[in-house]
Amino acid sequence: MKLKLYNSLSNSKEEFVPVEDNIVKIYTCGPTVYNFAHIGNLRSFLFADMLQKIMRVVGKYDVKWVMNITDIDDKTIRDSKPGSKAWLEEMGEQTDSPKENLRKFTEVYFNYFIDDISKIGIDINDFYAIPFATDFIEEMQSLILKIFNNGFAYISDGSIYFNVSKWREVDKYGKLYNIDFENFKKGQRVDTDEYEKENISDFVLWKGYKEGEPYWDFIIDGVNYPGRPGWHIECSAMEYELLSLPFDIHTGGIDLKFPHHEDEIAQSKAGYGIEPTKYWLHNEFLEVEGQKMSKSLGNFYTLRDLIEKGLDPLDIRFAILSAHYRTKYNFTFSGIESAKKARNRIQELIYDIFENENGTMYYNIEKLKEEIFGHLADDLHTPKALATLFSFINENDVIYFDDNSKNQLLALINELNFIFGVWKIEKRPESKFEIPYNIKEMAEKRWQFKLNKNYEEADKLRIELDKLGYVIKDSKDSYIISRK
Repeated sequence: MKLKLYNSLSNSKEEFVPVEDNIVKIYTCGPTVYNFAHIGNLRSFLFADMLQKIMRVVGKYDVKWVMNITDIDDKTIRDSKPGSKAWLEEMGEQTDSPKENLRKFTEVYFNYFIDDISKIGIDINDFYAIPFATDFIEEMQSLILKIFNNGFAYISDGSIYFNVSKWREVDKYGKLYNIDFENFKKGQRVDTDEYEKENISDFVLWKGYKEGEPYWDFIIDGVNYPGRPGWHIECSAMEYELLSLPFDIHTGGIDLKFPHHEDEIAQSKAGYGIEPTKYWLHNEFLEVEGQKMSKSLGNFYTLRDLIEKGLDPLDIRFAILSAHYRTKYNFTFSGIESAKKARNRIQELIYDIFENENGTMYYNIEKLKEEIFGHLADDLHTPKALATLFSFINENDVIYFDDNSKNQLLALINELNFIFGVWKIEKRPESKFEIPYNIKEMAEKRWQFKLNKNYEEADKLRIELDKLGYVIKDSKDSYIISRK
């Protein structure tokens, strides 16, 4: 099935055509491991996970998925220094080596990150690589040297900067983000790894050594420029080394369009002579209760915070994936509760498939699959795909099958579960609770009402049983009582 994706480079939906036959190479901007990931970060990683799984299931492609780990930047250096409040007991004693402290600090937060994404259903076995930036210092230096030798970088005060004005003489700067150059001043430089959209400046490729920071030697024309890489250069180098250029899809949050992704495009083309990727996909922001997430508002949540509040990580996964990735997602606790109910409703369908006896009713499951997969292929439209599945459930309160349609539906649910990853494809677990006699009596009375076509009285008893915490599931010739 052909897929269409919204490409931020063209600001339009395009038919996806891979660089190589039957393989899709995806690069995701990963976390900066200086703290626990918040739920806004997690939305970006869930979106990328959904994308690569839809590529496998709907597109029938093999996938190479790379997500980098930023273990060196302003924040990781700041928080790994002696006396930092971010230093955790499990990191052990700090040493006199900034490099060793940085590695110990970032490895612990990396392990916490892997634990978090595993809890929300991201299988680390799906990754082709999860590289640390500091393992690619030589490759970054090689790229910086290419950019410098091609005339698009200069050295100032021991640091190396990308010359934006020089680059604009040969190519566009602002392919992903509409930049206003009216206030751009030639030669104005910025040293910080992250900066505001209004701050259009030459950006740093290599940051000169500062006392107390980890550093690497960098020899250019016989002169040593000790220091460390800027944030933007790491992705360009790792993409080239691990996926080759151009690869197929680059993902990230919409906040990374500028400066990070814009600088990636310029760096890669200035150094390697080619843009990094064909398709740029960006997910929208996550808000909390209609407001921007911030610590000052008291609505800043990590996954650990939400688990402590009793939320199931898989309910969070389902809630986020149920919204289209290009719309703002409003995280609310009531929304998670609604997602939990919807998730359980599909789980009940799975139990029904196993429990109900074969009958003569026939469903066109191939048509159902075609419609659901069609929505997923149309820019990953999970809301429409799920709405189609729920319409099928709503229209078929009592479901029984011939052998063929039963097996087809189970296969479809299994494929959807590979994408969403929130259900169990199994028979209903045996109840650990004995159903009280009076409940059994009410359920049997309801069943008799239904057999006698007294649906009004049957429905009254169903509502009463529901209030008491019991669910009745009808099959062709019988019923099942279970606790909610």
